[in-house]
Amino acid sequence: MISNYDILIVGGGAAGFFTAINIAENNPNLKLAILERGKEVLTKVKISGGGRCNVTHACFIPNDLVKFYPRGEKELKGPFHQFCSGDTIEWFEKHGVELKIEEDGRMFPVSDSSQTIIDCFLSATKKLGIDILTGQSVQSLFKGDGYWKVDTNQQSFKCDKLVMATGSNPKIWEMMETLGHTIEEPVPSLFTFNIKDTRIKDLMGVSALATVKVKDTKLKASGPLLITHWGMSGPGILRLSAWGARELATKNYQFTLQVNWLHETDFEEAVAHLKGLKEENAKKLIMKFCPFEFPKRLWESLVTASGISAETKWADLSKKQLTDLANQLTNGQFQVNGKSTFKEEFVTAGGIHLKEIDFKTMQSKLHENLYFAGEILNIDAITGGFNFQNAWTGGFLVAKAITEKQK
Repeated sequence: MISNYDILIVGGGAAGFFTAINIAENNPNLKLAILERGKEVLTKVKISGGGRCNVTHACFIPNDLVKFYPRGEKELKGPFHQFCSGDTIEWFEKHGVELKIEEDGRMFPVSDSSQTIIDCFLSATKKLGIDILTGQSVQSLFKGDGYWKVDTNQQSFKCDKLVMATGSNPKIWEMMETLGHTIEEPVPSLFTFNIKDTRIKDLMGVSALATVKVKDTKLKASGPLLITHWGMSGPGILRLSAWGARELATKNYQFTLQVNWLHETDFEEAVAHLKGLKEENAKKLIMKFCPFEFPKRLWESLVTASGISAETKWADLSKKQLTDLANQLTNGQFQVNGKSTFKEEFVTAGGIHLKEIDFKTMQSKLHENLYFAGEILNIDAITGGFNFQNAWTGGFLVAKAITEKQK
């Protein structure tokens, strides 16, 4: 028994649902189904943003927005001119979901609950008559003359147009390879660094604005750095992990991290600043007087690491101690041994090679009527709502291309 559909969307996540809803709204006469291998749909949406769902980012200029994508920057320029963050806000408002902007630019539903987004999608699919079929694990794909055949563990389907929105699914990538597509080997992106070091041992929860570099590479990032019980995390570290995803994988996540706790102040400037402090605060204890805008506990730890005792006054600071302190502040070297996944929001660098996609329509350049949306492609972004924006934009373009074709 074969089930026939005009369009099949494989993958019941953010990209799959957004694509399906937009297709059905553009042309209500098309028969659509979403195939999801799991028991539930939209599971990643549910846990994203700590259960609040970071829908998009308040960056409204396409040429600026693309800069948050280590992979996909060049290719997404055109798509973002078609459907950008402002369009996302408008789309959700039209569907009864109001979004709010937080200080760092991240955007969430006003309800602060990812369930709001899930309910919006489920309500829309129900209203539009889109079939949602769970427990459907795709086993094989076959391209016929003017149709696609999809076999799952439960049944067979036929459709005119096939949309793959399966995220980082190795089994589906293998199927795409058998169809002639090239897969950029997946490696983790957005991860935190495992570091065991006495300087940060008891500083869990301490955060500071810092610049971080991977020694002997060009990899560099800035942003809040958070000390955790396993090492270092925070936006600065996650940014570095995203841009360095491939290079750090080749190093097997063993490398030296250089941390400038003074952000943009270099070693020479730090030395000059410390000399000035030495003259101005001669009688004060160095340990008790933190002259920088970062946590006192961090200052105390770096002072200790520079061989300065708790009783040392600024006046008694030796030249070597001053140099060592400037070094700890601007070029602290930390040995990274491994990585940890950032929360449950596992993001992968890798997927279908971008040269094989028409970014006007998101259609495969190798096969007509085969479309892609979301993380199945070799596109990924730093944390902050950007990966979802890629899903919405891709879904919008697929829907537009398919429905214009059907007219």
